[in-house]
Amino acid sequence: MPRNYEQHRLKSELDLGFFPTRVGKKIHRALEQRKDRKMKKSAVLRKAIMERRAVVVPGCYDAFSAKVIESCGFEAIQISGFGLAGSLLAKPDVGLVQMKDILDITWNIAEAVNIPVMADIDTGGGNAVNAAYITERLIKMGVAGMNIEDQVFPKRCGHMVGKEVISAEEMVGKIRACAAVRDKLDKDFVINARTDCFASMGLEEAIRRCKLYAEAGADLVFIDAIKTRADIEAAVKAVPVPLSVNLMDAVSGVKTELIPIPELAKMGVGRVSIPVASIMVVHKALRDFFTALKQSPTGTLPGQTQWLTSFKEYTDFVGLPEYQAMEKEYLPAAKVQEKYGA
Repeated sequence: MPRNYEQHRLKSELDLGFFPTRVGKKIHRALEQRKDRKMKKSAVLRKAIMERRAVVVPGCYDAFSAKVIESCGFEAIQISGFGLAGSLLAKPDVGLVQMKDILDITWNIAEAVNIPVMADIDTGGGNAVNAAYITERLIKMGVAGMNIEDQVFPKRCGHMVGKEVISAEEMVGKIRACAAVRDKLDKDFVINARTDCFASMGLEEAIRRCKLYAEAGADLVFIDAIKTRADIEAAVKAVPVPLSVNLMDAVSGVKTELIPIPELAKMGVGRVSIPVASIMVVHKALRDFFTALKQSPTGTLPGQTQWLTSFKEYTDFVGLPEYQAMEKEYLPAAKVQEKYGA
């Protein structure tokens, strides 16, 4: 039987709800993935979050870290303000990164990967008008969604002490303004509204704010530094839109109980963010390597390949072969001969 006919038959049966074989299930998944590839990135992200299956969205801080995360098979990524502050300025996440820098780096990241990207716009760059303008910029550059929070500017990392929040009314105005832009330009663009009031005002107020933010147009809500499984379960049941949970580094959870992802999916959590792992992994890797190098009597580490990827592996990863192929295709033959030889 022709292979394409067999796939057609299986697809027909799957469309009717049958799962005749393990192969059929694999083809069904492949068809779903192909369907996703044809969708806008914002639509892909929205679909994953609305399924409430705790889609994992790791944090990146530049185009390279985003590309690495994508290569590991994750469905989407978010940009980490914590990571941006560290990588760009070598400073803590206390509101020092300028919005222009956030937008520039977001553009680089969105261009580097093929999976949906969520931006982190902190407090929105000012009032509701500023937040709406930033939303427009993000949608026009092809970003799939964004995080916006209710802290007072200058803000700080949600797991740090000393946070202050604006009034719920002011945050509602920001969300309404952003939602109006979303509805005009891309209705699938995901607005994730974060509240940082849990630490100072408790779960009840955090849930109240989440409900208000959802009513104002947020697609996803986020209680940062929420503590326990019981807190998360209560929030999931209370709010009308999917809840995002922040597991920070996925190793300690910092202030949030480290709950296995499958269990969060069973609770109905929409998204799980792991925002700080990438920058902290890099910090440790660089520190450990250069400490070993400094302590080496020879000043080198011959044969210790466990520290790094090979030169070829790295240059292949960042696309050098594609650029070399373009040179051979478009540069004068004599120039190519001069550069590469026979």
